[in-house]
Amino acid sequence: MQYLIPKEVEVVSNGLREAGFEAYLVGGCVRDLIIGLEPKDWDITTNAKPEEIQTVFPDSFYENNYGTVGVKTGVEDQRLAIVEVTPYRIESEYSDKRRPDSVAFGASLLEDLARRDFTINAIALDDAKGHLIDPYGGQKDIKDKLVRAVGDASLRFNEDALRMLRAVRLVAELNFGIDGDTAAAISQNSEHLSHVSRERVRDELTRMLNSAQPMNALVLAQRLGILEFISADLIRGIGVEQNQAHSYDVFEHLMRSMQHAADKGWPFDIRLAALFHDVSKPETRCWSEEKKEWSFHGHEVVGSRVTKKALEDLHFSRETIDKVVKLVRWHMFFSDPEQITLSAVRRMIKNVGEENIWDLLNLRICDRIGTGRPKEQPFRFRKYKAMVEQALRDPISVGMLKTGGEHIMEMFHVNPGPRIGWALNALLEEILDDSAKNTEEYLDKRTAELLEISDEELQKLGEAGKQRREAAEDEEVQKIMSKHHVC
Repeated sequence: MQYLIPKEVEVVSNGLREAGFEAYLVGGCVRDLIIGLEPKDWDITTNAKPEEIQTVFPDSFYENNYGTVGVKTGVEDQRLAIVEVTPYRIESEYSDKRRPDSVAFGASLLEDLARRDFTINAIALDDAKGHLIDPYGGQKDIKDKLVRAVGDASLRFNEDALRMLRAVRLVAELNFGIDGDTAAAISQNSEHLSHVSRERVRDELTRMLNSAQPMNALVLAQRLGILEFISADLIRGIGVEQNQAHSYDVFEHLMRSMQHAADKGWPFDIRLAALFHDVSKPETRCWSEEKKEWSFHGHEVVGSRVTKKALEDLHFSRETIDKVVKLVRWHMFFSDPEQITLSAVRRMIKNVGEENIWDLLNLRICDRIGTGRPKEQPFRFRKYKAMVEQALRDPISVGMLKTGGEHIMEMFHVNPGPRIGWALNALLEEILDDSAKNTEEYLDKRTAELLEISDEELQKLGEAGKQRREAAEDEEVQKIMSKHHVC
């Protein structure tokens, strides 16, 4: 079978072969080619040593202890800008459960494939011949949609504990299942994840959340006993019953809320906020004898602090932490259209920031779907969205004019008084009919004419302009309401 290989990659593999070395595409790029996905990066393995690779490709760099040489291709596409070339490797023991204590170069291709994590990543491709080398049945596992460790799963996870998180991440990214022996080995070796840096855990969590099926990954992680190494706070929601508005316990509610964000294709920050938004319901839960149900007063306040600590522990960026904490803190905004006021909406926008308000509303949608309710946006929510849009919109007013009271007084030497207000409203009526007139030159010329007429005439024009402004404002508000189906 022929695979579509970018010419930049072929130049590297052919260059190695022309220099007398072996060269095979390997790892995730081969897996993705077989599945029919577009690889995100390209890796080549060879029997050449790092210094020999750099001799073949002078425009390259070698900045690690594992033999990987980055060959620059000179293209802007980030997926092809660097092709990584790594010598065949044999690795020693992994005393820190993450990196080999030493690496030896020059082993055979089969020995190199034997050290890899999963069968679907242990397939090599001779791109010159279109021939696959697949000693561990990776093609069959791809066909069966299965993540399976190469050889002894426990040995693979003892070598590199991060592989356990990578397994559940691949389940989410590829929508695969997991082999039974591999799953059992993850459960048996879960404690080794304590040796993995929080940054690496964060990176795997990020890829899980950015996948199409993050719920599959995190539910599987919980079942296999490794979710606690991502964030133990999430586990506390398991079995915590909620009130009648919810069909699920706190844990499943968080998972379903997060999954809805992924289903909608919403950004990472919303997915992360959905995962943590009710994280503190367990410690704030209180039984109400009056209502005969559970309440969770202040869970959003407590939850914002817990979320901040959890994200700091995972070494997320300050920007991400600040935004997600805000979304968690304010996700319980009041949205009853019979009682909410425009000023209250403006206060909420100030609390969360104009740049975050629509993400907050989308988080609320995730929260609602996560309860088991089928309707994303009932009337009251649509009305709140309309009020947010209204609050964010600049009102139709004389402030829109490219002139103002102080300018008129200074330019035309007039004293403060009602004539200035009448003139401004009269000018506004004209630009509502023709926005092209809203220039300083035209308005100065027209202001001079208006100031020549009598008080009675100017007042009449001004009041007509004010009425027109109010009508135009009402029309704009009506358009917003109609847009959100709340007329």
